[in-house]
Amino acid sequence: MNIANTQNLLILGGVLFSIGMVGFLTRRSMILLFLSLETMLAGVSINLIAFSRLHLNYQGQILAIMVLTVAACEAAIALALVVSLYRRKATLDVEAWDELSETLVPKEPEDAIPSVHGSVSEPVHEFPKLVPAGLDPLARPVPSSLEGALETTVHSKPSRTTEATTRA
Repeated sequence: MNIANTQNLLILGGVLFSIGMVGFLTRRSMILLFLSLETMLAGVSINLIAFSRLHLNYQGQILAIMVLTVAACEAAIALALVVSLYRRKATLDVEAWDELSETLVPKEPEDAIPSVHGSVSEPVHEFPKLVPAGLDPLARPVPSSLEGALETTVHSKPSRTTEATTRA
């Protein structure tokens, strides 16, 4: 493979990666985010194959096959995630899924930065506060929107202790 063909393939890979990056940063639909990510991975794979052919070894081609395998697995997981989230909210807008963040950390408004002199001050950059590991998610109270569904499933299933006492 000559240098001109390699340069054309590298330009094509770079253009694909750039289109994918712009799509990933500007879109709000989850499906378009995943498609943009796949476009970026295709651009990287083309560059790996081009360099592999230029240097006459197969390491880049093998790595490109591995990247495509990981991309296929990522697409399957993304499809399952999109279907699951769509069933829950009937929208695929990324902004609607902001509530999936950490539930134990209270959200602080960005405008609520305390000012020493009463005037508008520069934002204070702090490190994020992490949730301690080992917290039991079941100890958190159930949201009111899910209490009715939870009570019907709990009362509809008989407990094992009552079955064992009725048999004896």
